[in-house]
Amino acid sequence: MKNHNKKGGDKHRRIIEAAVQVFAKNGFYNSKVSEIARAANVADGTIYLYFQNKDDILISLFEEEMSRVLDNVRQAISLESDPAKQLERFAEAHLDLMERNQEMAEIIQVELRQSSKFMKEYKNDKFHEYLNIISSIIKRGQASGAFRADIQPGIAKRAFFGALDEMSRYWVLSPVKKYSPALAARQISDFFLKGMLAPAD
Repeated sequence: MKNHNKKGGDKHRRIIEAAVQVFAKNGFYNSKVSEIARAANVADGTIYLYFQNKDDILISLFEEEMSRVLDNVRQAISLESDPAKQLERFAEAHLDLMERNQEMAEIIQVELRQSSKFMKEYKNDKFHEYLNIISSIIKRGQASGAFRADIQPGIAKRAFFGALDEMSRYWVLSPVKKYSPALAARQISDFFLKGMLAPAD
C-alpha cells in the first residue's frame, strides 16, 4: 500500500468510507475504482496516489477496521480478570461490532474472501493478533488451573473464532435475524467453556 501524509488523510479516509459503501452495494468484483472515486468526490487519478489498485483499497479498509476491532475487544476484556468472563466479553464485543456495522460485516464476511490478493498474498498480522487475544486468555486460564491443561490454545482459538465467524456470516446473509448478539455470545461462550473448564476437585 502506498504511503500518505497527514495532509492527505482526509481524502484517504473519504476513499475508504466510499469503498465500504460501494463494495457493500455492488460486491467487490463488480465495483470499479471510478465508482469509488465518484462516491468519495475525488478524481479517479487521486485514488492511485493512495492505493495501487482495488485490492489494495480492500486490504487497507480491512486493516483500519481490524485496528478498531482490536481496540474494542481489548477494552472489553480489560473489564474482567476471570478468563472465563474474558472469553464471554470477547464474544460479546465481536458479535456486537458485526451487528452494529452491517456494511463492514458484509465486506469482511463475503467480499474480502473473494480477493485472491488478500487470501494468498496478504500477511494478515492483525487477524493473527486478534486470534492471539483468544489464545492468551486460554493460557491464563490454564495457568490459574481454571481451564484444562490438555487444551491446545492454537486449536481452541480457531475453533472459538470459527463459531463467532459463522454467527457473523449468518447475520450478513440471513434476511431475518433470529438471535441477538448477546444471546449468541452467551451460548457460544458456554459451549466452549463447558468443554474447557477443568474438572472440580
